[in-house]
Amino acid sequence: MITQTAVRPAQAAGRLSAYTVVDVRTPGEYAAGHLPGAHNVPLGHLARALPAIEAAAGRGELLMVCASGNRSAAACEQLAAAGIPAATLTGGTAAWAAQGHPVERADGTGTRAVWPMERQVRLAAGSLVVAGLAFGARYRHARWLSAAIGCGLVVSAATDTCGMAALLARLPHNQPRATDLEVTLAALGG
Repeated sequence: MITQTAVRPAQAAGRLSAYTVVDVRTPGEYAAGHLPGAHNVPLGHLARALPAIEAAAGRGELLMVCASGNRSAAACEQLAAAGIPAATLTGGTAAWAAQGHPVERADGTGTRAVWPMERQVRLAAGSLVVAGLAFGARYRHARWLSAAIGCGLVVSAATDTCGMAALLARLPHNQPRATDLEVTLAALGG
């Protein structure tokens, strides 16, 4: 059985060249800033990428990265189930950048700048709350929308998961272009 390994940013920085870094965030989040040399394979596309990731793991250690460490931990669990060992970056790119380590941004190759997922969630949740309150002035039951969003935010905080982020990640602007994903898989497959 493969156990999941967590690596702190300082540890990863000291050995970054030894890792094949796979960033499991959305393409927009990746474009906004990622670890140097990281490959973008969104979590929802991990199953499709397993052969390429397995090939990369055969050449050296894998380091899975996301914004905070939650999605990369989930990726490590999926990889472990497939018999592929991988480590997760504790605290994700947020902790990496906060400790002053270098971050690469979109390189002008047409990668579109999309808001980070946390910002997309705040916009969607705030808009739905305001809409619920505005429509609630005329249609009393519309206030339940605001209550539902508030409850969802509490559950999100308590469980450290986010259903709204999972839904927003499925929107077209958060999906990799097929050509981008193919190039990444070819690079990982070696």
